[in-house]
Amino acid sequence: MSRRFRKPLEKKSVRDAKKGERGEKRGGKPTFAKKPSEKRGPGQRAFDRPDARFGDQKPRRPAKALYEALPEVREEKAPAPLPTKVQTVVVTADENNMRVDRFLEARFPGLSFSHIQRIVRKGELRVNGKRADSKDRLEEGQSVRIPPLKLDAPKTGGNLSEAGSKVLDELRKMVLFEDADVMVLNKPAGLAVQGGSGLTRHVDGMLEVMRDAKGQRPRLVHRLDRETSGCLLIAKTRFAASTLTGSFRHRSARKIYWALVAGVPKPKQGRISTYLAKEENEEDSIMRIAAHGDEGAAHAVTYYAVVEASAQKLAWVSLKPVTGRTHQLRAHMAHIGHAIVGDPKYFNKENWQLPGGLQNRLHLLARRIVIPHPRGGVIDVTAPLPPHMLQSWNLLGLEADRFDPIENAPEE
Repeated sequence: MSRRFRKPLEKKSVRDAKKGERGEKRGGKPTFAKKPSEKRGPGQRAFDRPDARFGDQKPRRPAKALYEALPEVREEKAPAPLPTKVQTVVVTADENNMRVDRFLEARFPGLSFSHIQRIVRKGELRVNGKRADSKDRLEEGQSVRIPPLKLDAPKTGGNLSEAGSKVLDELRKMVLFEDADVMVLNKPAGLAVQGGSGLTRHVDGMLEVMRDAKGQRPRLVHRLDRETSGCLLIAKTRFAASTLTGSFRHRSARKIYWALVAGVPKPKQGRISTYLAKEENEEDSIMRIAAHGDEGAAHAVTYYAVVEASAQKLAWVSLKPVTGRTHQLRAHMAHIGHAIVGDPKYFNKENWQLPGGLQNRLHLLARRIVIPHPRGGVIDVTAPLPPHMLQSWNLLGLEADRFDPIENAPEE
């Protein structure tokens, strides 16, 4: 049973005095100016004053109008998790050839990577009734049984924070080409493409600010090393991602790189064909030249052509990789005795000194990418020399607009 607190009655003389004051106020002229002592602070309501009683002031209507005019001050409840049940979906034409994990990410933007790996590992996800691996590729028309999922509400595009707006501006400054399906960025040297140990800033994370109203965001189609600058292809739609990934897999994409190497390769044009395998050590990992049949070894092919030499000590080399192995170009140039200038992993020239004025940074540029457009036609984009390479070209007197002989290299 609730008990009401009753305030003790004031003395009769005090009550009479207050009645007299109220009567005088009603009889006097109305005034809207407050006394200095009655002015409130910005956060003090009328009934917060020591001498005020609850109910002395009525809520003012303008407060509601202000509330509606500034929706950003409203407190919104966090969206509840999205429950799902067992469902069977059919792979569409746009999803043809997608990896199982990418398929789930696209269909369920609120699904975490660890959850995807768990349901696949446990065999809860079935493709045409059979277990599937996360790296398996789907075909149009296949039936995919999806177990109950724990989904977070997908993030949607909206008003960006100040930090998000700066990231978006930074991305916009990198754009070399963009349409409704595809975007090509000029990735600066030093910016990682994906996250890793100790990395908090990378292109993949930056793309989060471009998430649309449906929760979808642009996604990476291929990779560049952290210190490599130049053309980085981004898919803006699920359809484009599937199509462009297929072009890379079927080697329909043509990539051209520029590098500054130690010495002048002989012959001036050639083909490098080796097997590469990853070699782990305590501090880092590198790609080593391997023999056919070695564990983890993969075939790698690169065409090279010397564009221009500088005093027989340095050479501007154009490179066309046929395959896309990790560190392929860097390992191949070191293998033929002409490592790329500024390469901290593969530069193995003893007693070799960097010419004065050149920066000791990786001189490797993803110069050009040519690939079929998902909707027809061809994407053909070229990136400019990054600042440290442009400085080297100027110091060595190399002409960046010279004919590139790698144009005539075979595609296989």
